[in-house]
Amino acid sequence: EKRMLVFVEAAVLDDTLLDQYNAFTAIKDKLMTFRDGKDDLTDKIDFIICLGGDGTLLYASHLFQQSVPPVMAFHLGSLGFLTPFQFDNFQEQVNNVLEGNAALTLRSRLRCIVMRKGDDEKKTMKQPTNLLVLNEVVVDRGPSPYLSNIDLFLDGKHITSVQGDGLIVSTPTGSTAYAVAAGASMIHPSVPAIMVTPICPHSLSFRPIVVPAGVELKITPNTEARSSSYVCFDGRHQQELKPGDSLRVTTSIYPVPSICAQDQISDWFDSLAECLHWNVRKRQKHLDELTDLTHSSSNDTLDSLEHADLIEKDS
Repeated sequence: EKRMLVFVEAAVLDDTLLDQYNAFTAIKDKLMTFRDGKDDLTDKIDFIICLGGDGTLLYASHLFQQSVPPVMAFHLGSLGFLTPFQFDNFQEQVNNVLEGNAALTLRSRLRCIVMRKGDDEKKTMKQPTNLLVLNEVVVDRGPSPYLSNIDLFLDGKHITSVQGDGLIVSTPTGSTAYAVAAGASMIHPSVPAIMVTPICPHSLSFRPIVVPAGVELKITPNTEARSSSYVCFDGRHQQELKPGDSLRVTTSIYPVPSICAQDQISDWFDSLAECLHWNVRKRQKHLDELTDLTHSSSNDTLDSLEHADLIEKDS
């Protein structure tokens, strides 16, 4: 209807259930397709519409490992913290966005590079793992029964050694995901920062920390670690980190421009209230509502109450 060239996942055209809808078969031949990991969409897409939950938005971020077009995310999943649009009146909302009546939240991403032991000396032709993540990169002990033993460096300076189940390095967007479940604070996605959160640390004094965006974090298994560590990027691409390997993390220059349903502040606090039930508790009763105080007045003395009790027993 808008004379746009529309790309959908190849799996959409392969779905036989859609063939029973006449409206779909009429436009099926006009759709373009792409396959994850095979097709480069960088210069082909100007506008993204996500239909799903938070995982769908993470997947869209994964597809664009450089600049990302504006993303309009509709809530069709179970949580929907990152998907502010309701699907009920999608046509009106899409038209509103296409006319330019929308605000953007630039969600920062982390660039993660895995360096293998001896890569500098060998000068191998193999490219190191280089990924952008929207939520977090997690280094943990994987299937090992032993504690992780991880060294953490900040701009080349050794900060601490982490012993525990692992370490979460997250964006402000990811602060309300795995990080908050591990005890971190919630940070608005517009705040330029990187969060470092330990997972069940052996030292109870190691609390979550926030460092400035743009610093480079280096995470490497300690040389005396009993086992390897494992690294995972937004829940994908898990791989082993052996002693001598390292993970470099810094803020990417390519954020995810997320379209707001209302504005930056309202969307975020509405998500906190709806998805996390933030600051929800039973209302404290007013003194007049407390029924247990109606049985005695402030003028009653202890002697009079005891006297009344004795009369009751005698009777």
